[in-house]
Amino acid sequence: MKKGQVYEGMVQSVKFPNRGIVVVEDLEKTERAVVKNVITGQKIRFIVNKNRSGKAEGRLLEVLQKSTLEIESACKHFATCGGCQYQNLSYEEQLKLKEGQVRELLRDVICPAVEQESSASERDKFEDRFEGIKGSPVQFEYRNKMEFSFGDEVKGGALALGMHRRGSFYDIVSVKECQIVDEDYRRILSCALAYFNEKEVSFYHKMSHQGYLRHLLVRKAVKTREILIDIITTSQTPPDTICMEQGLISDFKNELCKLETTGKIIGILHTTNDSLSDTVKDDGTKILYGRDHFNEELLGLRFKITPFSFFQTNSLGAEVLYEIVREYVGNLGTTIGTNSGANSGSETNKQIIFDLYSGTGTIAQLLAPIAKKVIGVEIVEEAVLAARENAELNGLHNCEFIEGDVLKVLDEIEERPDFIVLDPPRDGIHPKALTKIIDYGVDKIVYISCKPTSLARDLEVFLMRGYHVERMCAVDMFPGTVHVETIVALHRKDT
Repeated sequence: MKKGQVYEGMVQSVKFPNRGIVVVEDLEKTERAVVKNVITGQKIRFIVNKNRSGKAEGRLLEVLQKSTLEIESACKHFATCGGCQYQNLSYEEQLKLKEGQVRELLRDVICPAVEQESSASERDKFEDRFEGIKGSPVQFEYRNKMEFSFGDEVKGGALALGMHRRGSFYDIVSVKECQIVDEDYRRILSCALAYFNEKEVSFYHKMSHQGYLRHLLVRKAVKTREILIDIITTSQTPPDTICMEQGLISDFKNELCKLETTGKIIGILHTTNDSLSDTVKDDGTKILYGRDHFNEELLGLRFKITPFSFFQTNSLGAEVLYEIVREYVGNLGTTIGTNSGANSGSETNKQIIFDLYSGTGTIAQLLAPIAKKVIGVEIVEEAVLAARENAELNGLHNCEFIEGDVLKVLDEIEERPDFIVLDPPRDGIHPKALTKIIDYGVDKIVYISCKPTSLARDLEVFLMRGYHVERMCAVDMFPGTVHVETIVALHRKDT
């Protein structure tokens, strides 16, 4: 295949994350290319934009023939918005696809195909340990956080607020009818878009680094129904004198307070972000109304969540995930107690648990009742402060949360863990940090991953260093998208 040429082919399969394997047969020999945003069974037209060492990658131009698996998406923005990729599959098919992707990635690491008699037996053992995928309790309106971006749908067009256009770094699609959030999000988005369009306020341009509006962050708890809104702008004062910053933002706050919502707006914030990168960064936050956090409940525990602290974005799905974590920890040699902190640190609980990459301390607090002490390590200061408050709120006095990079903090902790829980960011664990974790020599480790390719890479190291996999499963926290969580219980071979 040649770069810049257009080809037609059939989508043979879809690998994680959303990498379609397209077979082209009308050449001198059958060739394959990787094309994103496709579904198994589609016939497509694509253009090759990269071909290195015989590995071609292409960009989808047109679906010539639909797959028999496809259905009509429930979201009117699906064809253009880059937020979701699998809403044209039934939920049953989404689960099959994600389960197959995770199974393949883990199987290739745990029992690589080798020409020996034991290979079939190893594959059977793998299937016994792989427990499939658990679905989300809800498939739509499940998110408790959205970061909407300001921009335009076409260069020089009207102000837009929503998600990036599929395949585009610059264009923004106004997702007024987004289906992975509930009606309150849609009303807040529409209110913000109408207000700032009327005021003719500029958005931040990524190339020139000029402009005012950047993001609208909305978070809403499923259990408490509390809503937190944060308008994120640069520090550049809007040029129009009738839109001076103080009055502009204050009036926007008043417009939000007039909205009729099913939840309760408990806080409206204004954050300044002058970072050159297209990320939400806090260079200073003012409270315009109410408070700077909202509360959510998971498995009987209460959590205070601030605008930028990590918390699973699917609250009901998180309960499924954490129940499995508790089960895996319990099946690694101890019995989980209740969620009450009354007996935390009692004489019968001798374990010291490390919760690495602990976020707002959710996992640490769920495991506190079985431990003598839980030590959480998290690099985001805001999340650590929230974790400490949450532990106090839940009456758990055997939790310690340390701010810092896991790689460095592990050298400073005097205690040694009895077992470790890992929940790293998408890129997985830094190789040097992974070595330090393994060098503790704990018998049991539970690894929670939001990116199975990173998990597969780290698992290779664990397996080489004497661990084996006891149990594993996937959890779909993000219906309609390519993302999937994976949980693996590891055990040292010599114990």
